[in-house]
Amino acid sequence: MPESFIPILVLLGVAAAMAAVILVLNALVSPKLRTRKKLEVYESGVPLVDASRKRVSIKFFVIAMIFILFDVEIAFVYPWALVFKQAAWPLLVEMVVFLAVLIVGYAYIWKKGAFDW
Repeated sequence: MPESFIPILVLLGVAAAMAAVILVLNALVSPKLRTRKKLEVYESGVPLVDASRKRVSIKFFVIAMIFILFDVEIAFVYPWALVFKQAAWPLLVEMVVFLAVLIVGYAYIWKKGAFDW
């Protein structure tokens, strides 16, 4: 049994050795010019224009969480549609209940004013 793990250990050893070689070669070969321009903070190649810490409205995060919640729940509809032909009526009842809960949640969020921007 332990001898069956030898190829995996060899593969892990080769991967670790290759990673170490790449890191050492990078340290030896790469140029080490540290200018003020290179040490400036930037994002996506564009210099910063504003302060990085700004106040963001909590509504932004609420909308993001609602989007993720409904997006994940809607993702269940596609696999349901694929297996619907195999178990027609019981699966239809489950999906109607699922969609009803989804619609009630959507109506509750709408009534609370989460979509008022």
